[in-house]
Amino acid sequence: MRFCFTLVCIVALISVAPTQPPATPPNPGEKPPSSSISADSALQAMFESKIKVEWEALKNKDKKGYAELLAEDYQGVEVDGRGEQNKIQAVNELVTENVFNYTLWGFKLIPLGPDAALVIYESTIQFPPTAQVRYSRVYISEIWVKRAGQWKELHYQETRVK
Repeated sequence: MRFCFTLVCIVALISVAPTQPPATPPNPGEKPPSSSISADSALQAMFESKIKVEWEALKNKDKKGYAELLAEDYQGVEVDGRGEQNKIQAVNELVTENVFNYTLWGFKLIPLGPDAALVIYESTIQFPPTAQVRYSRVYISEIWVKRAGQWKELHYQETRVK
C-alpha cells in the first residue's frame, strides 16, 4: 500500500512540474547581451553630456541653462553644510559660485528603470587664483528622471573627498 501511495505522489509531482528547465543564473564573469551594453553606453554618454552642460552652466553662472536641467521638485545637498536646496535656491545661488575650472571623471551609470537613473562621478573643482582654497575634490551622486520626454535632474548629493 505504501508503495502505491508513493508512486501516486511521484506521478502527481511529475505531472505538475514545469516542462521547461529552470533558468540558470548568469556566471559572474558573463557579460549581458550586447544590445543592453550599447543601450547603457548610449545612456551613459547622454548623461555625461548633460552633466558637462550642467558644470559649464555653473562655471559661466548661466541661470537659464542650469534651470533647464533641473526638475521642478529638485533637491540638492552640497558640501557647504547648508542642507537641502530646492530648484529656486540652487539657481539663485549661481551668482555666488566661484568655479574657475573643473574636471569630471569616473562616471558610473546605474539604471533605476526606464525613466530613472543614478549617475555617480567625481569632480575636481578649481577656484580662482585669488581664492584661499584653490582646489576641491567631490564625489557626486545625481538622480535623473525622465519627465514629459525630457531627462531632468531630481536630486544632487556631493561629498568632499580628501
